[in-house]
Amino acid sequence: MRRRRGAERSRRLPWRRRGPGSRGLRSREAPRAATMNPEKDFAPLTPNIVRALNDKLYEKRKVAALEIEKLVREFVAQNNTVQIKHVIQTLSQEFALSQHPHSRKGGLIGLAACSIALGKDSGLYLKELIEPVLTCFNDADSRLRYYACEALYNIVKVARGAVLPHFNVLFDGLSKLAADPDPNVKSGSELLDRLLKDIVTESNKFDLVSFIPLLRERIYSNNQYARQFIISWILVLESVPDINLLDYLPEILDGLFQILGDNGKEIRKMCEVVLGEFLKEIKKNPSSVKFAEMANILVIHCQTTDDLIQLTAMCWMREFIQLAGRVMLPYSSGILTAVLPCLAYDDRKKSIKEVANVCNQSLMKLVTPEDDEPDELRPGQRQAEPAPDDALPKQEGTASGGPDGSCDSSFSSSISVFTAASTERAPVTLHLDGIVQVLNCHLSDTAIGMMTRIAVLKWLYHLYIKTPRKMFRHTDSLFPILLQTLSDESDEVILKDLEVLAEIASSPAGQTDDPGPLDGPDLRASHSELQVPTPGRAGLLNTSGTKGLECSPSTPTMNSYFYKFMINLLKRFSSERKLLEVRGPFIIRQLCLLLNAENIFHSMADILLREEDLKFASTMVHALNTILLTSTELFQLRNQLKDLKTLESQNLFCCLYRSWCHNPVTTVSLCFLTQNYRHAYDLIQKFGDLEVTVDFLAEVDKLVQLIECPIFTSHPIYSSPVLARAEPTGESVTLRAPSPHITREAAEQGAGNRPGPTAHLGVVGLRSAPAAAGREEQPLLDQGPLRPAHAPAAEQRLPAALTPAPVRAQPRAAADRRQSKGSPQVPESRLP
Repeated sequence: MRRRRGAERSRRLPWRRRGPGSRGLRSREAPRAATMNPEKDFAPLTPNIVRALNDKLYEKRKVAALEIEKLVREFVAQNNTVQIKHVIQTLSQEFALSQHPHSRKGGLIGLAACSIALGKDSGLYLKELIEPVLTCFNDADSRLRYYACEALYNIVKVARGAVLPHFNVLFDGLSKLAADPDPNVKSGSELLDRLLKDIVTESNKFDLVSFIPLLRERIYSNNQYARQFIISWILVLESVPDINLLDYLPEILDGLFQILGDNGKEIRKMCEVVLGEFLKEIKKNPSSVKFAEMANILVIHCQTTDDLIQLTAMCWMREFIQLAGRVMLPYSSGILTAVLPCLAYDDRKKSIKEVANVCNQSLMKLVTPEDDEPDELRPGQRQAEPAPDDALPKQEGTASGGPDGSCDSSFSSSISVFTAASTERAPVTLHLDGIVQVLNCHLSDTAIGMMTRIAVLKWLYHLYIKTPRKMFRHTDSLFPILLQTLSDESDEVILKDLEVLAEIASSPAGQTDDPGPLDGPDLRASHSELQVPTPGRAGLLNTSGTKGLECSPSTPTMNSYFYKFMINLLKRFSSERKLLEVRGPFIIRQLCLLLNAENIFHSMADILLREEDLKFASTMVHALNTILLTSTELFQLRNQLKDLKTLESQNLFCCLYRSWCHNPVTTVSLCFLTQNYRHAYDLIQKFGDLEVTVDFLAEVDKLVQLIECPIFTSHPIYSSPVLARAEPTGESVTLRAPSPHITREAAEQGAGNRPGPTAHLGVVGLRSAPAAAGREEQPLLDQGPLRPAHAPAAEQRLPAALTPAPVRAQPRAAADRRQSKGSPQVPESRLP
């Protein structure tokens, strides 16, 4: 009967034959028990029990444990708590914490026997039972650590839910054993771990609040087994319906992304599953998610070099922006720092690039015109402490400047972390200072990819559309880098850059009455910079006055940045002649589409009139003239100049004519375009007085090509009676080059460029024809105001013979009387 009862008790110790000392150690251990102090009293433990607990043999220690179990059961039946505590204390202090290893082993099996004997009452003594066992988890002997796992398993199995108040110390001990190098110890810890998970899953009294700090600490372990242990517990807690781990996700999210970068594929897969479950839960209950507290964590991990971590963090960022909406706006600068570089990835990181593009587009949609209003004017929001830059009241047209746009090496790392704003107490505010600084930094970085630069320019354009008043405070810092971007190699980048510059130049928010200092950074005179025309020019153009030196009198519909843009654009063409040759026509044509073509040509003509570099002025005028005559974008402007019926078109012709005088041939072509044939005839007559150079001959050759192009083939120039009078026969007029010979190199170049076999300029015959029925020749304008204000430049370009005659518009009869007297007389006076 006693044997059967002992067998039943031994079955409660599941590892009694798994211990490393149960069989294999029997041959190596001496049969004699370790000596103890015979004078010490271990009552109520008998001397036989004490001797067996100190024995090296596992079987004898097991017999002692059965005797202890019998003894404790008797104390439980007698309700003798004093003796029970005395037995537990003796086993703990004299055995489990002893200096002798075999005594510690006996103490561990004795404590397990006490727990089995106590049964449901073991919860009253759990602290005394668990603490010495957990101390043995740190023992240097792997066999002792294994016996500690065995003892704790039996204690927890009996106590069940009563161990939950001690869960943190149990979890801490298990997290250490999970990384134990001994496979037997690790196997024992896994068995104990499964038992604890079952208890937590079944119970509804788990204290998650006190557990989270410990979980946050252990989650940063670098050991792969400890990480696997942590991930398995997070999965278990997430699966329990009564445990809402989502509320504490900000505490462990960073550690989860750290584990996601583990070298072990199995651990990475487990972490992916955990993060996926959390993301599903976020989508189901977005109202209970603390988006703002996790935004910075995602920003940091979106910039990592690990592809899996970056892709996962970017997917989370996409969902956060779409679910949280404007709550993410305070973190826009950090998000852009992480997202923009990803847009330039190649096909090897195509998935990351696609998700980053969605994040960028979603974030851009969150910016609305309401963000341009002062914070105190926004309805439905309580006033909060504004940012320093947003606290100032904004007035339309202010241009106080913003950050200098400098980008040091620590920028990308420091911009990622921000103080989380409380979305419950303060309204969501868009802080443009940080956003503009990020955009400026990426745009000025020459190593950044094309798609990133395009995205930056799209952001700037979007901000100028949605928040113009706030953005114009940063225009002075953005303007230089936008002008520099015109030299980019990509046409798409230049197109987006021109859109931003056009919006700056035409936005009503950019208008200001403050002319600014004359010696400002953009208007300071130097040998390579263009001079700003004085306000006195307004009288020559029949316009109403200026609003400042930066506001062109000829462009009243543009804001104060338009004329500044034209000045700096020509300045850049002057300093980078290659840009003018390669991209100049493209830039000007696109600007004519984005802005008013008449305003562009009018303002550039005004500025070139004051240009001191005459060679550049001639080159620029020639480029503008070619664009005017050949570009499809300027069809309407050409028709306007052909008629000269309105005062505006006449003023435009006068403005262009003064600057076109920098180049004789362009002046003649302008007269042909505007049908001022009589004046064109006077100029051609005097070409022989000019200095003959290869450049001049090439210009004449280009003029001949223009006359032969479709622009003039159907032009009334071929039926002009004025040009028909050049020959006595009245049948043709010859446009002859000043010299019959040019250099062989120039001749071959001309032959290659011109249609036809001629290798020299030769003669161009303009056949006369009867005037069209009902059409009178276009009367010439009052050419007195056409005298250029910049006399030295005009005198060097045109001799006195090419100075326009002060012929005023006259009636038909007066014109006929003048024709009857002979050829028109050209005044000999030079330009003033």
